Amino acid sequence: MSMGVCRLTKAGVAQDQLFATEMLSTLHFEEQARSRGYRTVAGIDEAGRGPLAGPVVAAAVILPETFDLPGLTDSKKLSEKARVRLYPMIRQQALAVGVGVARAGEVDRINILQATLRSMERAVGRLSLPVDFLLIDGNVPLPLNLPQQTLVKGDSRSLSIAAASVIAKVVRDRIMLTYDRLFPGYGLAGHKGYGSAAHRDAIARLGPSPCHRRTFGGVREYCQA
Repeated sequence: MSMGVCRLTKAGVAQDQLFATEMLSTLHFEEQARSRGYRTVAGIDEAGRGPLAGPVVAAAVILPETFDLPGLTDSKKLSEKARVRLYPMIRQQALAVGVGVARAGEVDRINILQATLRSMERAVGRLSLPVDFLLIDGNVPLPLNLPQQTLVKGDSRSLSIAAASVIAKVVRDRIMLTYDRLFPGYGLAGHKGYGSAAHRDAIARLGPSPCHRRTFGGVREYCQA
């Protein structure tokens, strides 16, 4: 019995140590950049690469060295209520926030990857502070003359990127609520433009709206020549 208790205790300690390491790692890349002399480190992320409708929205966030944002993590792991709670807190505590948008027509003209990169560039350009280092979610660097580091699953590994993911997601959701009023019948307020069965059925029934991505499967089949 005592041996079993010992094993459980060690397992619990190991889990606690792993959790502590993961928590520390969320600021590791920011601290590493600052240790190399960079002062303003911006995390960059996007929302809306996959939907059939609406823009791709990117955000760039420069967090101070100390902040109080309880529960901040990758926006995909947060409920809508949690994102809405964190949004004004990030806005208030961040040193700077920039948002960039590439709308559906631009996605169709240059493809979703290039539109995503442009929205990220625009977000960086709209920061109110000069930035000297970028932490970018994903594995594609930005065509900017700035030191930068790409991080796969960066929104789970960097709090700056996580903050940007929340800003981008909330801004995009608000845009989709506006589109829902402009283009009723598609249910955009609910699925936010993603390819749900109800959304696909609405496209087949009504045809694409001006906010739909006409080069995406599930939409292009219903576009007139």
